[in-house]
Amino acid sequence: MKSLKTILLLMLLPLFAAGNAQHPLPPKYEYRAVWLTAIENLDWPKTPALTPLEVENQKHSLTAILDTLQAMNVNTVLLQTRVRGDLIYPSQIEPFSHLFTGVEGLSPGYDPLAFAIEECHRRGMQLHAWIVTMPLGKDEHVKMMGEKSLPRRNRSLCSHYDGAWYMEPGNPATSPYIVSIVREVVEKYDVDGIHLDYIRYPDRNNGYPDGAWYRRYGKGETLATWRRKNITRIVKDVYECVKQIKPWVRVSCATLGKYNHLTRYSSLGWDAYNVGFQEAQQWAREGIVDMIAPMLYFKGNNFYPFVRDWQENSYGRHIVPGIGAYRILPEYGGWESHEIVRQICTSRSAGTAGTAMFRVEHLFSCIRDVYTTIYRTPALVPPMDWYGTEPASPASLAVEYTANGVVLSWDAVETAANQPSMRYNIYCAEGESVDINNPENLLAYMLARTAFEWYPSLQRTFTVAVTAVDAYGVESEPVMQVVYNIK
Repeated sequence: MKSLKTILLLMLLPLFAAGNAQHPLPPKYEYRAVWLTAIENLDWPKTPALTPLEVENQKHSLTAILDTLQAMNVNTVLLQTRVRGDLIYPSQIEPFSHLFTGVEGLSPGYDPLAFAIEECHRRGMQLHAWIVTMPLGKDEHVKMMGEKSLPRRNRSLCSHYDGAWYMEPGNPATSPYIVSIVREVVEKYDVDGIHLDYIRYPDRNNGYPDGAWYRRYGKGETLATWRRKNITRIVKDVYECVKQIKPWVRVSCATLGKYNHLTRYSSLGWDAYNVGFQEAQQWAREGIVDMIAPMLYFKGNNFYPFVRDWQENSYGRHIVPGIGAYRILPEYGGWESHEIVRQICTSRSAGTAGTAMFRVEHLFSCIRDVYTTIYRTPALVPPMDWYGTEPASPASLAVEYTANGVVLSWDAVETAANQPSMRYNIYCAEGESVDINNPENLLAYMLARTAFEWYPSLQRTFTVAVTAVDAYGVESEPVMQVVYNIK
């Protein structure tokens, strides 16, 4: 049973969409991503679960969130999977996060990651496993974990700085450790992506204690160059691991919002290249990342020029600016929700592949403006066309008339060995043609089956089209059929 809040939101969304003809048609392809945060029980789970009833309530709270995201036409969920040296699934490497039961290492009796993947796919949404790479938690968190914490299990992989623990990028053994977690996720789960967060040195890192590692491995390089190479090595190792196992799984990285100083605009001392030691534009150039999500939680000239800089240096990979929806809170700036809309529209005009909202709770707080203006039609996740090739079109599209509507059916499109099955999109428009480039004509998308029941409310002649979509998001040419005067 849906929560009252979710029911009200789902009832209001169609009303919000009314009267939106003055807004430009949204693109057919774009990431509409949102970070779903587990740490501190912020988005999900809100409460721990120790009894069967509490477990069901915990599951229901996630499906309520996903129902609302689906109604908003969000298509990508970045689910926090590694939190702070602990995980939201049963692992051979790190303990189960206390967030689900209140006890570190104790399972709630189900697999939250597997459950979330199944529920996202049921709704035609992608799920990317959000891996927090470097931070292991503040002192109190590591103390709470006890013998299960990484600093207790393998101190050489860790550094202590400013009251918190971090994985040490300068230790060559750090990359294989992170890769082992990524490998476990990709091999065990049907994730659509791996999203690396905090893939950088600690914030405000003057005095960070990596001198011994630098002296050992720096080899005459400047400290900054050596640090950038350390981070790049981890990104590359993760990318190569994922592509070896499942090349269709997308690898993305969250970076600091500004890459570097621009000719006319300063980064104001807070950028990926000089502060986080993230050589992210080089990652795109080398092809060791599929998508970059710069966390551009600013506005005005601290936002717009830097979005364009990222896109102009994307080298054909996807740039998905992170939008600070949390900025609508008074304590974080008190932005009006139309500022969020403006930033998404600016990102579109710059040619980015979409946007990502931080975070779920705050996206819901500006749901009306976002839905009525920019998410009012469905959108498909952009294809990784540097990997995929256009699949064959579905064959033998048939229309069976029923008492109330029609049943569409078609033959499955075969895939290569060890590749996921095709998904299918259905388009529909009145008359004897349909434009599949118009997202308003998307009737259903990312279906895992080869039949679809359709009950139109109007007695009209329609044209339907079906396309196949491979695991890389590449879509086939359509096969079309006219459906005459449905009674």
